[in-house]
This record gives sequence, structure tokens and C-alpha cells, in this order.
Amino acid sequence: MLSLWVYMLYCCVGYCSTTPTFVMEERSGRNAPRPPQKQDLEMFLKSQSRDLLNNESDADSKGDGWEENKGDVAYDEDSGVAGALNGSESKKLPQAIIIGVKKGGTRALLEFLRLHPDIRAVGAEPHFFDRNYEKGLEWYRELMPKTQEGQLTMEKTPSYFVTKEVPGRIHAMSKDTKLIVVVRDPVTRAISDYTQTRSKKPDIPSFESLTFKNITANLIDTSWSAVQIGMYARHLEHWLQFFPMSQLLFVSGERLISDPAGEMARVQHFLGLRRVVTHKHFHFNPTKGFPCLKRPESNSKPHCLGKTKGRTHPNIDPDVIQRLREFYKPFNKKFYHMTGHDFGWD
Repeated sequence: MLSLWVYMLYCCVGYCSTTPTFVMEERSGRNAPRPPQKQDLEMFLKSQSRDLLNNESDADSKGDGWEENKGDVAYDEDSGVAGALNGSESKKLPQAIIIGVKKGGTRALLEFLRLHPDIRAVGAEPHFFDRNYEKGLEWYRELMPKTQEGQLTMEKTPSYFVTKEVPGRIHAMSKDTKLIVVVRDPVTRAISDYTQTRSKKPDIPSFESLTFKNITANLIDTSWSAVQIGMYARHLEHWLQFFPMSQLLFVSGERLISDPAGEMARVQHFLGLRRVVTHKHFHFNPTKGFPCLKRPESNSKPHCLGKTKGRTHPNIDPDVIQRLREFYKPFNKKFYHMTGHDFGWD
């Protein structure tokens, strides 16, 4: 009798210990694959690798450079409700990527795009094709938000544009990927880049000393990333070895501020989307000097750039600025010719 009671107790304990696992498997689907390298994914989302020159410890790379940011769904909270209810959502590799450039306005463009109900984008910068490529495409896919049929998956990592290995890697994933580059006056961009770095490292040398290898000989240091990134024509050459110009769209960072609706019309057309994001979605904030986002159908507070955006630039010697403009002129001229568009920086 004692043996019988012990046996019954053992069975009960065994049943209880396995039941929760069984229930969870039933809910999630017995054959549903587990996310690849889950620990790596969690580590990535908590903290990404940084470097001093690119200084991407800025909130922008983590996806929280905007006030009242609400995660992957951003400002289109209703865009995935139907799919979530009927289970039709799935994670896909991105069909379009914002590949550059740093301090050009990529975060603003991504947030503008996330207003569109046919776009879902990951908030943080994945840095897959330049820093995490060895982790594989399935790791990359798991970072993406779920989308419904007909929705476009996007991500943005500005350092892609200036990394030589990236064009070939994206082409290997999909030769049909649409690529967007936000460009800005290279001199202003360099100063903005320096300003961001100085906000994290106040003891770095002056902008002037970093710009020149030899200021007397007017020899500019092209190895400094703040200068190198603005040599757009040189970087574009690498991309044109893998993608036709028709798959690249160059967005003006200046016009993204002065005429966001106009630039967004171009972007939506390029992506093959209906024109949903219009002037009704923007409210210019004179204090910040940037357009804020709003929902036309509601009276909610506009969403504006966060504290990490629109930093006041340091005073730079006008002679240094003029020398930089002269340095960039031939690169700008070639870039205008390659893209068929004069951005008016000279």
C-alpha cells in the first residue's frame, strides 16, 4: 500500500511539472521554430557595440532620439492590429534600407516613414551588414518587426553607406533591395558629427586640429571619419558596382527640414507606396528648428526631436570652413553628376 501511494505521488509530481510546458507549447504552436541565437538577440537589444570615431552611442542608434517614441510601432499604433488578431503577421527581411548618412537626417526620415500604415521598421540600428554579419540572416530577420501581407519592412543604419563590404552583402541578401541615402551639406554634416562626439567626449581636440593633418600646408585629414563620410561620390562608387542608380534614392537633409512633405512625397513614390504622409502630418517647431510629427485626426501633442537632436554647433573658424568647402567642391560636383541632382551645397 505504501508503495502504491509513493507511486501515485510520483505520478502527480511528474504531471504537474510537465503540464505548464505542455500548455505553453500548445499556445505558441508545437512546431513553431525558436528564434535563432536568442541570447545574442537579447544582448544586442540591450546594448550595441560603439566606437569613438563614429560615436554611435547617441540615442539615435538605439531608436530613442525622438520624444514620446513608442517602440517599433511608433506613431502607427493601429497598423498591426488586424494581423495580430488573425495571426497573419510574420517577420521578413527588409525590402528597403536607409543606408546613410550619419548626421544627415536618417532618424527623422525613419520616423516620418513610420507614420505610413504600410511600413513597419525596427527602431534600433541593427548594424547587421557592418558589425554583426557573421550572426547570419536568421538572426537579422528576428530583429525585424512583424508585418502583414503588403506591408514593407525597413531598417536604418547610417554607417552602411561608408562601409565597403556592405553593398555586396546586401546584394547577396536581395538584389532588389531599395536603398535610401539622406545626404546633407558635407561641411555642416562634419561639424554636426564633431558636435555629437564632443557631447560624449568633452576633452577631444578642437574641430580645426582634427580637420587638418597640416593646417599650414592646407592638408586635410581624410582619415578622420567626420571628413571622410562627406566624400559622397567616393562611397557611391562602391554601391554602383552592385546596384543600379534606379534602386537608390538620395534625400536632401536640408529639404527634409524645410519641406518634409515634399521630400516624403518623393520617398513614398520611390517605395511604391500610396501617398499617405503629407503636410498635414508636420508641425514646425521654431524652438528646435525641426518639424515635429502630428496625427491629423487627433489633438494629441506633436512628437518632436529629443534632446540629443538639434545640438548647438560650436563656433568654427570661418577660414577652416571655407577651406573645407573648397576641399569638398570636386566631390560634390562629381556626386551631383552621378545622381543627376544639384543639392546646392557650393
